Amino acid sequence: MVDREKVLTVLRRRFPDATIAQLASAANAIVGLDEEWDLVEPRNLADLIDRLRQGAEFRLLERRADARV
Repeated sequence: MVDREKVLTVLRRRFPDATIAQLASAANAIVGLDEEWDLVEPRNLADLIDRLRQGAEFRLLERRADARV
């Protein structure tokens, strides 16, 4: 389980101009991810494609090079 206060701390540092409501919404969404999503590390591209064909839903995230701290 993700600690909501730790998530808020990271979000405050990362987005210092965000409003309290924006930070709260983002934290709620992140903390709620545990219930809906699992970290998946497919062994190869063929495995991922096969799972997509079977109806699996994936969200692919990539950190932008200019966003690295």
